[in-house]
Amino acid sequence: MRTHVTADHSRHRVLVVEDDDTIGRHLESGLRGNGYAPTWNRTGSAALAEAARTPYDVLLLDLGLPDMDGLDIARTLRARHPDLLIIILTARTDDIDVIAGLDAGADDYLVKPFSLTVLLARLRAHLRRRVVATPSQEPVRLADLVLDVAARRCTLHDADIELRPKEFDLLAVLARHAGEAVSRETLMAEVWDENWFGSTKTLDVTMAGLRRRLTEAADISARPGSLPRITTLRGHGYRLEI
Repeated sequence: MRTHVTADHSRHRVLVVEDDDTIGRHLESGLRGNGYAPTWNRTGSAALAEAARTPYDVLLLDLGLPDMDGLDIARTLRARHPDLLIIILTARTDDIDVIAGLDAGADDYLVKPFSLTVLLARLRAHLRRRVVATPSQEPVRLADLVLDVAARRCTLHDADIELRPKEFDLLAVLARHAGEAVSRETLMAEVWDENWFGSTKTLDVTMAGLRRRLTEAADISARPGSLPRITTLRGHGYRLEI
């Protein structure tokens, strides 16, 4: 599973949670051979303890673990580490299982068996697509919502709205094209990657999560306010309306 090293990813620590010895060894050696710093755990409890001790950039998570459901681990670590990149490794292929994984906080999923080449491409894509903060980026007001891309903050009446990384990136792209029709293909390319290998269900689940969090923030706000509306354009994509 070793591939040619094309970049230095040593600053990216990867927590691998996989109970299959063969897969675990291949992932550990393949990631290390491509410049990442992997740590392999075989159980969910060991992984949670490890994540509590050491900060990680990426979680590669098998769902079928011997001691606990991988979805519970995803939910727990997503709540503790909002910026953690979570990729689920699963043999479950039903739509409901994929959606459950994404809704639990995963950014992506790979169906077993998969190649190391595809996994590395996904990792590079996700890490590359993360928005880079620059001092010149000014906060954008969207109705009563303020989006500060440089600080990666979304606020309503100065109260923070906790968005998952991909939800924030999705809102940032829509805000950049406010009032315009944005195709599904454009959103997948800008938020995920132009060479996306997976299903666009990822976009649908992320969009549903974004809408839900914005609505919940408005519902609990102590002050009435207006939010931008995300309109679905059937057969095309979405439009952010202020």
